[in-house]
Amino acid sequence: MAFFESMLTLLLVAIVFLQFSRKFRIPYPTMLAIAGIIVAAVPWAPEVAIDPQLALALLIAPVLFDAAYDLPPRTLRRNWLPLFSLAAIAVVLTTAAVATVGVTMAGLPLAAAVALGAIVAPPDAAAATAMLDRFDLPRQTYVILKGESLLNDAVALLIFSAAVAAAASPAFFTGALAELALAVPGGLILGYLLGRLYMVVGLKLAGTLGGTLLEFVATFGTWIIAERLHLSAILAIVVYAMVIARYMPERQTARHRIHSYSVWEAAVFLLNVLAFLLMGLQVRQIVLDLDPGRLNYAITLAAAVFVTVIGVRLAWVLLYNRVITFLAERGYTRQAVPTFATSLLAGWCGMRGLVTLATALALPIDFPDRDIILLSALAVVLGTLIVQGLTLGPLIRVLKFEPDTSLDRNLTRARVALIDAALAELADGEDKSTRILRDVYTSEREITADGKHPREVSSLDKQRRSVIAAKRRKLAAMRRADEIDDDVFHMLEQELDWAELAVLPPGRDEIVES
Repeated sequence: MAFFESMLTLLLVAIVFLQFSRKFRIPYPTMLAIAGIIVAAVPWAPEVAIDPQLALALLIAPVLFDAAYDLPPRTLRRNWLPLFSLAAIAVVLTTAAVATVGVTMAGLPLAAAVALGAIVAPPDAAAATAMLDRFDLPRQTYVILKGESLLNDAVALLIFSAAVAAAASPAFFTGALAELALAVPGGLILGYLLGRLYMVVGLKLAGTLGGTLLEFVATFGTWIIAERLHLSAILAIVVYAMVIARYMPERQTARHRIHSYSVWEAAVFLLNVLAFLLMGLQVRQIVLDLDPGRLNYAITLAAAVFVTVIGVRLAWVLLYNRVITFLAERGYTRQAVPTFATSLLAGWCGMRGLVTLATALALPIDFPDRDIILLSALAVVLGTLIVQGLTLGPLIRVLKFEPDTSLDRNLTRARVALIDAALAELADGEDKSTRILRDVYTSEREITADGKHPREVSSLDKQRRSVIAAKRRKLAAMRRADEIDDDVFHMLEQELDWAELAVLPPGRDEIVES
């Protein structure tokens, strides 16, 4: 009961703090971090432990699914070099640098030091995008930072799993590495198969509360099945989410999709709250149990890890900027060359969050120097969220980015194409209502071509529904043909969803219990 009361208290504090986040443009994970520490510090806070395997499944699986759903494979192909630079090289360099600090400064065993490095290596996209959404930034920078969040999580978690296995098994480099070689392709195949299976079962339950619950059961089930088969649960979730994101939106109803997206957003936010509370409670107990000498020693290590994490990312991103500029000037690469300002921004978007907390909580109870690793992980999360989170907005204003209108242009072009599809749907009708609706869409096309988005209002609901269906077919075809990016697709998909709901008869297409 005490834990439940602490959870409710944190939710209440988080709700209050989020008002400050919205007003002062502070990333909401920063406010959650502060709220979590406040609640964990109260005298009556309970001592709570969570099973390490449960921490990974409960906290990581939904976050990976959410990130993978928004990152189509073509975005990976199109931006492979900067994504590889941030998600693979930066994570490996950060892990190696932090491990070096842990071994030389604190005398940690190598496996424990590598685990610490993997825990603090991946930045949290939610913290960055919560701030970046409020500014007019180069679209490419925004896409890369969101794409990085998925890949760096996967890379860091794979390193973490290997480090934990190495600490537990002296024969790691013979047996565990061979198992890992099978786990990676096996996880990819399993994720694809379960994604296709969900396409069959999920469609039969679409529009029901059971269908919404199945989304969570299937996501957690994918993780658990992969774990039971000794396959990579991380890669299984990533592929599973990508399969669903590629095919499912075209087959869902508008109400079901809106309902599903809302539920997932709330669930991921609640998991953030839970992670900060659990981490705060565990660290509180560690601080109370440590003797002053070891506590000072742990704080010194945490500060060194914090500085290392920030410094390595910033140095690598700026070095990448110089190298890619050098190669582009000599014609060795066709990759887009980022400006110094965008590289500086990307280097400073290194706030850590849910994945770092969840991975730290997933350390086995008997893991070497677990208490020091947890303290260091929390210090990095709090430090980056407060220092970088609170200075990201001022930095963006100082850098003065040129407005990027490419998203607006792509939206306008796609909207015109959808209206053309609507007019084609109405071309053969000559009755009065069809002529009226055709005139409405002709006017709408003129307004949209000027870059404005008219509100769709009409009493001719039946014709509008058929027109919206035609627009959906056109939108899906444009996505399949790679004529529009997925961010444009999802924005227009949402517009069509709300337009469809506005013209449905009362009580039609509701979310039902069964």
